[in-house]
Amino acid sequence: MAGPQANALRKVTWHILPYLFIIYFIAFLDRSSITYASIGGMDQGLGLTATTYGFIAGIFFIGYFIFGIPGNMMLERIGARRWMAFILIFWGTVTLVTGFVNSIPMLVILRFLLGVSEAGLFPGMTLYITYWIRSQDRARAIAAFMVAPPVANSIGAPVATWIITRVHLALGLAGWRWLFIIIGVPAVLMGIYTVFFLADKPATATWLTPQERDWLVQALTLDAQRAQEKRVVNAPFTAAFKDAKIWKLTGMNFFYCVGLYGITFWMPQMVKALSSDLSTMQIGLISAIPYLLGAIALVVNGRLSDRSGERPVHTAIGALLGSLGFVGAALTTHLPVLSVGFICLAAIGVYAYSGPYWALSTTIDPRMAAVGLGIVNAVGNFGGFFGPYAIGWLKTATHSTVTGMLFLAAALIIPAIIVLTFRHHSAPAATPTHAPV
Repeated sequence: MAGPQANALRKVTWHILPYLFIIYFIAFLDRSSITYASIGGMDQGLGLTATTYGFIAGIFFIGYFIFGIPGNMMLERIGARRWMAFILIFWGTVTLVTGFVNSIPMLVILRFLLGVSEAGLFPGMTLYITYWIRSQDRARAIAAFMVAPPVANSIGAPVATWIITRVHLALGLAGWRWLFIIIGVPAVLMGIYTVFFLADKPATATWLTPQERDWLVQALTLDAQRAQEKRVVNAPFTAAFKDAKIWKLTGMNFFYCVGLYGITFWMPQMVKALSSDLSTMQIGLISAIPYLLGAIALVVNGRLSDRSGERPVHTAIGALLGSLGFVGAALTTHLPVLSVGFICLAAIGVYAYSGPYWALSTTIDPRMAAVGLGIVNAVGNFGGFFGPYAIGWLKTATHSTVTGMLFLAAALIIPAIIVLTFRHHSAPAATPTHAPV
C-alpha cells in the first residue's frame, strides 16, 4: 500500500488514537482519584468510615449504569465529537468541584454525577472510531486506547500522592482537595480543545490532503456497504434473556468487576495497612508497581490468546492468578514485602483476564449480540459498586483489610469456574481483547 492510502491511514492513526488514549487516561485518573484522597486526609476531614468510603467509591457505577442508555441516545443526536467534548467538560467540572466538598451527601452526589458523565465516554469513542477507521482495523484501534486504565493507575498513584503531600495547605486547602482540583482541570481543557482538534468526519479533516480525504471516504463507504450486506437479522429481544451463555458471561463479568474495582479503589488502603511507617508518597509509589505489571499482563495475555485462538483457559488463568494473589497477600500481611509481591500477582491476574474474556464474549450468537453484550456490560458494572462497598463493610466490621482480600479472592474464583464450563472457543486475531467499561 502506497500513496494517499498509506498516508491517510498513518495520519488518522497518529491524529486520533493518541488523543483518545489521553482522554481515556484522564477519565481513569478522575475516576480513581478518590482512592488516594482517602489515604490523604479526606476520610478524616469528612468523617468517612470504611463502609461509607466503599459506598461512595462504588456509587459511581450506579450513575454509570442508569445513564448509559440515555447517554448513547444523546450521542446519536448531537454527534460523537461534540458529545465527547461536553462530557469531558462536565466530568472535569464535577471532579474540580469535589475539591470543595464539605459534607458526605454532597460527595455522594458528585460521585454519582461523575458516573453519569462518564457513561457516554466509551460509546462516544467507539462510535467516533467507526467514522474514521475501517472495520478490519478497529479492534487494534480500540485496543490502542484500552490499555489506558492500568497505565493511568500506575502513573496516577505516585502523581496523586505527590500532589497530596507537596501541595498540602496551599491557599489554605488540604492536599486531597488540591488533588481533585488539579486532576479535574485537564478534563475541562481537553473538552474545550476537542471541539477544535477533532473533525466530525474525514470529509471535513483539514489535516488530510484532498486525495487522502477522497480515498478514505470511499474506503469507509465501501466498508459500510459490505457490513450492511452481511448484517444479521436480530433475534427477538427476549431471546437474549433466555440464552444460557449470555448469563454465564454476565455472571463472570459481575464477579470480575468485584475484583477489578475492589483492587482499584482499595489497593492504597491495603498497602497502607501493611506498615505504619509508610508515608503517603511511598504508598503511591508502591501502588504504581502492581498496575504497571497489570498493564503488561493485559497486553501479553491478550496476544497469547489471539495467537492460539484459545479463550477459556487464558481467561481462567487470569482469574486464578488474581485469586491466588489476594489469598497470598492476606496471609502474609506480617511480611510487607512478600504481601506486596502477592498484590502484584493479583493485579497481573485481574488485568490478564480481561482480554481473552471479552474476546470470548464475541462468540455470542450474532442475532443476540447487541442485547446480549448490553446485558453483560450493564449488569457486570454493578460489581463495580458491590465490590468496593463490600470491602468497606468488611473493614468496618473486622478492622482489617485481610477479610476484604479473601473476599476478592473468592469473587475471582467464580468466573474461573464458570469459564471452564465453556467449550473451546476461538476467535480471529482482529477480535477486540479489551473490555468496554
